[in-house]
Amino acid sequence: QVQLVESGGGLVQAGGSLRLSCAASGGSFSVTTMGWYRQAPGKQRELVATITRGGNTNYADSMKGRFTIARDNAKNTVYLQMNSLKPEDTAVYYCNAELWVLVTPPSLENYWGQGTQVTVSS
Repeated sequence: QVQLVESGGGLVQAGGSLRLSCAASGGSFSVTTMGWYRQAPGKQRELVATITRGGNTNYADSMKGRFTIARDNAKNTVYLQMNSLKPEDTAVYYCNAELWVLVTPPSLENYWGQGTQVTVSS
């Protein structure tokens, strides 16, 4: 069973930085797109950024210039470097991965991590 395990959340002051990591493991698979989403209290889950296996990235407008997504294909790991954090960035951040599970026949599946809390104090 594929699992996504996130790390790196925490409490930081406004203007500070955090780096999130998410590693996929378990079974035989090939990851295509990986990404980060977030959900603030009382709000819907929203896109933060995604990155394809080839390195093409997509960011939500409010994160452009402050957040950077990267991945290590060999480690099946995606990172999110968050700089110039604001109190409105406070949310639970979720890792997402679309991947081919290498069974017969192969199965394209989507997985979520358990979420990691990011709190930015003013």
